[in-house]
Amino acid sequence: MQHIENISKLFSKNFVENPLIETFEAGKIYLPTGQVVACDPLIMSGMNPFNTQFPSGEFPVFVHKERESNCVAYVEIVFSNEEIAGWKMATTEDQDVAELQDGEVFGYPIESGMGCFMDFETQESLNRLEKRLFHRKGADFMGIYEEFFHEHFFDENGAIDQYAFLKPDEEKPGTIFSFEAGYGEGFYASYIGFGKDGQPRKLVTEFIEIVS
Repeated sequence: MQHIENISKLFSKNFVENPLIETFEAGKIYLPTGQVVACDPLIMSGMNPFNTQFPSGEFPVFVHKERESNCVAYVEIVFSNEEIAGWKMATTEDQDVAELQDGEVFGYPIESGMGCFMDFETQESLNRLEKRLFHRKGADFMGIYEEFFHEHFFDENGAIDQYAFLKPDEEKPGTIFSFEAGYGEGFYASYIGFGKDGQPRKLVTEFIEIVS
């Protein structure tokens, strides 16, 4: 698959070396169970986690922008800097890459222009937060974006950030890393880099394919 070959060229090293890409270390995401969910957080409240069991704990996140457009092309979680032996498309329950036709991918839809990484436990915290806000505010509830996400991306002067870490439950350590996704709406695949021992080293979602 061409996408995996390109992902391998770009991300198998401990740095991305491509003049069309600008890389930012965004911070660290906390994954309490290692069951990672990738989704549009505003429309996929019940997204299944990936089949792969990732390590739990705190891990660095990198945002890779397309220089020309300044749009987010890739978002990457690094679980280990040890050598990567190979890459696979990330799948969830009941997804089998052997069933894909040429050019098809498994991924997730984005309708809001926003994507995210979070732990399955943190997704449940976000869902509980939305329900609490709805019950508390009733007719005044403006939606989870306005009530929770908006302030991290915008102020009275307009957009201030393309990505942010959010905490839906102050009593739990899990965080959401949310970000503008590529050129906006679309369907996007994720890829996992594995070490020789079969353990996951990296997780990358691709929004704009930049050929290495």
